[in-house]
Amino acid sequence: MDFYQSVFELIDMRSFSNLWFWIALAVLWSTASHWILGVPYDMVLRARRHGGQAEQDLEDMVRININRMLYIAHVSGLWLLGIGCFVLTALCVLGFFYAIEIAQALFLLGLPMSIVGLLSLSTARLIHEEAATGETLHRRLSRHRLYVQITGMISIFITALWGMYQNFTIGPLAG
Repeated sequence: MDFYQSVFELIDMRSFSNLWFWIALAVLWSTASHWILGVPYDMVLRARRHGGQAEQDLEDMVRININRMLYIAHVSGLWLLGIGCFVLTALCVLGFFYAIEIAQALFLLGLPMSIVGLLSLSTARLIHEEAATGETLHRRLSRHRLYVQITGMISIFITALWGMYQNFTIGPLAG
């Protein structure tokens, strides 16, 4: 077997039949549900259990990340929204109109993550407006994590269905 053929088999652009795509999908959603507003969820659990310095550390981390997110949204939010919509639209057209599988895969990763980004911005705004601390902050972060996990489950389900459809009708398993 030729070296280049081996490399191109390993880095196959057919996403849904490639193991690396599914590993990336699992890592993406695992990371998204662990890092809530830029704060690892174990900090929330530790602050809830122990309070004191752990609680203060959590509130400081959340405050720093929320202020950063809200500043970025205020300064360049419309530009980011426009660029994000352009990229998602381009991926959708390339993927589903022109049948480019890598664009389909990137769209199925990008659309749910943009929803998570909007959820994060909304939660950051709520926490900032309420000046949430203590149990209120824990509830907000836990609820946000639940919404991220629900979004992830729906996304993985839809991606898996689309991937199976692609593999059975168009891909290497098609008869």
